[in-house]
Amino acid sequence: MTRGAEIRGSFRRTRIIAACLFVAVSAAAIVISAELWREQAERQLQAKAAETLAVQAEALTGILDKYRLLPPLLSREASVLTLFRSGGVDDGAARRKAIEIHGMSGAKEVAFLYPDGRVLATAHDLFAEDISAQGQLLTAARQGRLGRQAISLESGERIYGFASGVWDDGRLLGILAVYVDFDPVEATWSLSTNPIFVTDRSGLVFLTNRPAWRLKPASTLMSGATSARRMFLGGDQIPHGDVTRTLPLLGWELHVLSDERPLATARWTGGVIAALVCLLLGAVMAFFIQRREANTLRMRQDRAAALRLERLVRERTRALSQTNLSLSHEIEERRQTEDVLRKTQAELVQAAKLAVLGQMSAALSHEFNQPLAALRTYSDNAKRFLDKGKLDSVGDNLTRIGGLVDRMAGLSRSLLSFSRKPGNKTSAVPLGPVLDESLQLVQPRARKAGVLLQRGASDAPYHVLGGHIRLSQVFVNLINNAVDAVEDCEQGCVWISVQERPEEIVVRVEDNGPGIPEDMRAKVFDPFFTTKDVGSGIGIGLSIVSSIVHDFGGRIDLEASEHGGARFAVRLKVAETESLAAE
Repeated sequence: MTRGAEIRGSFRRTRIIAACLFVAVSAAAIVISAELWREQAERQLQAKAAETLAVQAEALTGILDKYRLLPPLLSREASVLTLFRSGGVDDGAARRKAIEIHGMSGAKEVAFLYPDGRVLATAHDLFAEDISAQGQLLTAARQGRLGRQAISLESGERIYGFASGVWDDGRLLGILAVYVDFDPVEATWSLSTNPIFVTDRSGLVFLTNRPAWRLKPASTLMSGATSARRMFLGGDQIPHGDVTRTLPLLGWELHVLSDERPLATARWTGGVIAALVCLLLGAVMAFFIQRREANTLRMRQDRAAALRLERLVRERTRALSQTNLSLSHEIEERRQTEDVLRKTQAELVQAAKLAVLGQMSAALSHEFNQPLAALRTYSDNAKRFLDKGKLDSVGDNLTRIGGLVDRMAGLSRSLLSFSRKPGNKTSAVPLGPVLDESLQLVQPRARKAGVLLQRGASDAPYHVLGGHIRLSQVFVNLINNAVDAVEDCEQGCVWISVQERPEEIVVRVEDNGPGIPEDMRAKVFDPFFTTKDVGSGIGIGLSIVSSIVHDFGGRIDLEASEHGGARFAVRLKVAETESLAAE
């Protein structure tokens, strides 16, 4: 049996165990969650019902308390005593008084009664002549207590009566009764979605916001335990919770029912949510086990591959060690060869510079001989003028001699600077002095060849990245090449111009010579390529110029000339202002 099969078997057993645990835990979680949701919904339902019960109980007792003290107070009023002292002769006055009290109090009915229960006068003739059926109300009034009784009329109306005796010197003259209807109470209860009803001592539903329940036994409306009664609504039994409060003064019970169907919905919702959460956790657990198995198998494969690779590496290392040993010898040889090549290139550049100086030697000799001959002449003349005492003429000759000496010294400095070996440092270099020095070196040869050198006017202090000596070599080579190109022309001319562009300075050297053929333009910067006659050059000047310019981060291009000759554009980077300040 392979190691991979063992790993898969182990994870298969793990999945079976995890599935069993998942089923057990999920079932428990679903049951617990369903019960928790039901309990929470039940607490909210009971709290809402209790709140409704408290509010409606206060509303009911508040309306009754409003009229409870009205009969005792009115029975002591003088106008009421006068009505009963007259013996009931003026029943019109009694009726007007009843209507007045009814209008001011808002009661359902106001009645003046004889002690035996006969009616003296009422406000709206709500009762028959004899109301002896209201025995509880009249008996309490005759005994000097506040009579109170709930009354159901033949018309179906339900009222509540308060009665008090009218006494004069201990003698009962009559009874004053005030009757209150419950329409405002039931109107307030109708705003509640919960069934609300009041049962009297006999178990009849006396008040309710469900008209079909009025004056019916509560036992016929409900079945089951008190904690979970079922109300018959529209022919269907609907589970309701019953919250009850006893009103001891009235002898009533106030009931508020709450629909318990949301409890089943809450239980089902809690179970579904728990099931979904368990399914999600089960999927995560299955995914984790699958990933763990895949990672374990992959790690085993990686270890096997690593062992194979290690063996292969050991074999290759032995071969590479031998190869590295031979390569180290070869690298050392190449390094030595590169050092020799660099030295050779440096010597080649210096040789090219000396070749340029040698090429200009005849013109430079003439440039030095002419001032030397003039020096001789001016010195002889100064001696003669001195012998004759003409001191002004002597001073003029000496001034001319000084100017010639300065001219020869400047040319000598330029030659010495150009012939030095250049360094490798790149820094900010002023372009104007470099061009002046280059023109000073080339001018004698150009004058001898009859070539006109023209430099464009530019007073801007341009600074470029480069080296002074190497830049001089670039422009001396380019101007010398231009002079060579127009040397045989009738009116040979070389133009040197400077143009400023964003982040670069462009120096153009242009001539009106025969130019360079189109098929040779791509090779002009190749080493040992030349368009001159045999013996006139070895073809490394432009190659050296291109190499130097690239070292400075610039480039040199061969462009089309408006004068028909060749035009070389040297593009040099502008030196940063911070670099100039630092230097």
